[in-house]
Amino acid sequence: MLNHEIIPVTPFEQNCTLFWCTETKQAAVVDPGGDIEKIKAAINKHGLTLEKILITHAHLDHAGATNALATDYDVAIEGPHKEDQFWIDAIEQQKQMFGAAFSYAEKFIPNRFLAQNDTVNFGNITFEVYFCPGHTPGHIVFFHRQSKLAQVGDVLFSGSIGRTDFPRGDHTTLVNSIRENLFPLGDDVHFIPGHGPMSTFGQERRSNPHVSDAAVGAK
Repeated sequence: MLNHEIIPVTPFEQNCTLFWCTETKQAAVVDPGGDIEKIKAAINKHGLTLEKILITHAHLDHAGATNALATDYDVAIEGPHKEDQFWIDAIEQQKQMFGAAFSYAEKFIPNRFLAQNDTVNFGNITFEVYFCPGHTPGHIVFFHRQSKLAQVGDVLFSGSIGRTDFPRGDHTTLVNSIRENLFPLGDDVHFIPGHGPMSTFGQERRSNPHVSDAAVGAK
C-alpha cells in the first residue's frame, strides 16, 4: 500500500512529496527542490529507508537539492526525461538568477532518464511514467494506478496549468500532454501538483479554464 506526505520546500512552496510502501517502509522522494533538513525529518519521522529520488523536471525549485540528498543517502536518481538535460546543465545559472535562497543548489547526474511507458519501483510500489512536455521539454508525471494518485509536477494545477514562457516551453504541447496523456487515466484520479492544493483530473477536465472540455471545444 502507498502512503505519502507532501513537504512544501523553497520560497516557492514547491510540493516535494515523500512516498513510501507501508509493507516494506521503503521510500522515494519526488522533487527535492530544497529544505533538505525538512525532507530528512519526514523520512525519520515515519521510520523509512530512502530507496531513490524521482524528478519530474529540472527547474531549480524541483531539483535543487537532488544531488545533496542523493549523496547523503547514497541512492539513485531517476528522471526526468533526457530532454531536460539542458535544464540540469543550467542549474548554476538558475541559482545565480535567484540568489542566496538557492545557494545550496547543485547540478546532478541522473542514474536513469525516464520516458513514456517506463516504470519505477520502490518497496512493493510501482509508478507508471508519463511523458508530458510543454512546461519543460523533458517533464514527466508519476502515476500509481492502484491508488489512483498522480504526481504531476508543474504540468497541471488546481484551476491552472504550467507556465510555457520558459526556454523550450510550448503551450500547445502542454495542453496536448494534459488532455491526451493525463485525462484518459480517469476523472477519479487525484493529483499532487508542483504547487498548491490537490485536485482531480475530472475537476480540471470540467472547470479548468485552460484545458477543460469547454475551453478546448471538446465534444
